[in-house]
Amino acid sequence: MSETDSAGAGRSGLWHDMARMPEFAPGSVWLVGAGPGDPGLLTLRAARALGEADVVVHDALIDDRVLELVGPGARLMFAGKRGGQPSVKQDTITGWLIEEARAGRRVLRLKGGDPFIFGRGGEEARALAAAQIPFHVVPGVTSALAGLAEAGIPATMRGSNRALVLATGHSLQAGTAAIDWEALARLDQPVMLYMAMRYLPEICERLIAGGMDPSTPAALLTSISMQERALVITDLRHLGEESLRFRAPAIAVIGRIVAERDALAGFMTLAPPPDPGPALP
Repeated sequence: MSETDSAGAGRSGLWHDMARMPEFAPGSVWLVGAGPGDPGLLTLRAARALGEADVVVHDALIDDRVLELVGPGARLMFAGKRGGQPSVKQDTITGWLIEEARAGRRVLRLKGGDPFIFGRGGEEARALAAAQIPFHVVPGVTSALAGLAEAGIPATMRGSNRALVLATGHSLQAGTAAIDWEALARLDQPVMLYMAMRYLPEICERLIAGGMDPSTPAALLTSISMQERALVITDLRHLGEESLRFRAPAIAVIGRIVAERDALAGFMTLAPPPDPGPALP
């Protein structure tokens, strides 16, 4: 087989595998991860499902270019969940999924990152199972790990860490399960925080109180794969103060892995930001 024939076989094999993906059947719900924002980081399965869906229930942080993959006859339903802002209630969203599926439609629930990592996908899956609605989960590139990679910070590094803690800052909110921040400090492993901007100064104080070195490298990052990306490198002592000037939603990372960026960033080719389009007159 020639090199050209071999390449062609590889391409046809890929599309053959795509054709064999689980059937997106009427009356079912797919919980789909859209990744960290850049459409180039969307999975092939997610892209194909967007074109087959009858209804797409999507979050606020989904890039418009991802929504352009939705089929022309599909209906978009905005689920607009944003921290600290008026949002559609979770029970309402779950009700939409069940109602639309029972009407015989292919329902796609589109979430940023991965549906099962601080995306409430588990709650929705549990509700669908209770309502006897068939569902399928399409994993997505989780925003925290993608953000680290795009910023030139390895999530794990031999000699630096043997674990990685993913936590939510919402644990300081009244009525939620508490996290023992002092215990996390004693692990001496990197901590990545979702949805923590409101509580980050207090979290930093508690990590230091638990014994974490105040000079531990830290970073804040947001929209790291997008045109409006922003990154701040600091340390644990100053992280809370920096967060007061940083826009949400954002990811915070605390640990020695952040220091690896100094050796990598100068030689790392970053994905180019998307074209912002023509300037307004």
